[in-house]
Amino acid sequence: MDELSTLFLALADPTRRALLEQLKRGEATVTELAVPHSISVPSVSRHLKVLEQAGLITKTRSAQWRRCRIQPGPLQQIEEWMRPYRDFLGSQLDRLDAQLTKAPDRTDNTIETKD
Repeated sequence: MDELSTLFLALADPTRRALLEQLKRGEATVTELAVPHSISVPSVSRHLKVLEQAGLITKTRSAQWRRCRIQPGPLQQIEEWMRPYRDFLGSQLDRLDAQLTKAPDRTDNTIETKD
């Protein structure tokens, strides 16, 4: 499987996205990451393993604790892949804005009807 597919597969799960959201705030232990979720610590560990294998996080060992940290590199790859789509969407929104700017002002909320 190519690297981008691995990244999107890792991000497909809402729990893994929530874990990344938590890690945006800084390093955390597996136990700390498990607190807001209604799943067990071993389940959180399995989700973290998928994120780690995709390169989205790293784990370091400090005594008996495993601290997790987000890795920006893979997220930058996703951002680069998405850039043309964001540009496309932006141009579509610009065209819509231009059309709305040209449209007659209908602030009185009346509807024209033919009699």
